[in-house]
Amino acid sequence: MGHAHVFRLTMIVAGALTIAGAIAAAQTSPDAATLKNPVASTPESIAAGQQLYLRHCASCHGRTGQGGPGNDLIPAAPSLLGDKWDHGSSDGAIFSNIKNGVAPDFNMVPFKDKLKDDEIWTIVNYIRSLGKK
Repeated sequence: MGHAHVFRLTMIVAGALTIAGAIAAAQTSPDAATLKNPVASTPESIAAGQQLYLRHCASCHGRTGQGGPGNDLIPAAPSLLGDKWDHGSSDGAIFSNIKNGVAPDFNMVPFKDKLKDDEIWTIVNYIRSLGKK
């Protein structure tokens, strides 16, 4: 293998690693924790969030947010009732986890292609309401 070929291969690998690093950084952005919920937490937004939650989230996290059992392929989904979570518990972190999924395994899949941002924010409002009951 000539030096030029090795150099080109090295540059391709370095470029791929840079892109992969940028993608990983975007998914775990510290800015997510500071995102503010633009959807007011009203009885209407909580009700809308509950309907979306029941349709998209309850199959894993349970109808009341208590968590799920998992199976041979997917680990148990955590409870959403506490105030400290492994992947961040701010509104922005919850929004980001729903929208982008949770890397690296993506057992929590991204919903960015299924839900609009304002719909995700209503789910955040609903999840927040669970802890107040």
